[in-house]
Amino acid sequence: MNRIYPIILLIISNVFMTFAWYGHLRLQQANISNNWPLIGVIVFSWSIAFIEYCFLIPANRIGFIDNGGPYTLMQLKIIQEVISLTVFCVIANIMFQGQQLHWNHLAAMICLVLAVYFIFK
Repeated sequence: MNRIYPIILLIISNVFMTFAWYGHLRLQQANISNNWPLIGVIVFSWSIAFIEYCFLIPANRIGFIDNGGPYTLMQLKIIQEVISLTVFCVIANIMFQGQQLHWNHLAAMICLVLAVYFIFK
């Protein structure tokens, strides 16, 4: 189970991260935040990013081998990157339906999967 908890926390963290980074663009498309000043958009995004960090920090602390977790620092980072791009692709396709995946996106994802394979070797 101690292998799963950090991954679950990283998935939740990355959902919030994606909304923090790109949610304001969706609000702009929906004509909700068009008149917000830049500082308002930043505060909005950082308020969501705070929640992201509430999951990210425990994921890294629980998962890190020096804290009794199963993963090295490099393994945690590669896992986080794969989760980040996977979550981004799903959310981007839901929120921004005009965006499509192409062959080069798939090739990049395969490279990330290979990175996971090699980092665990």
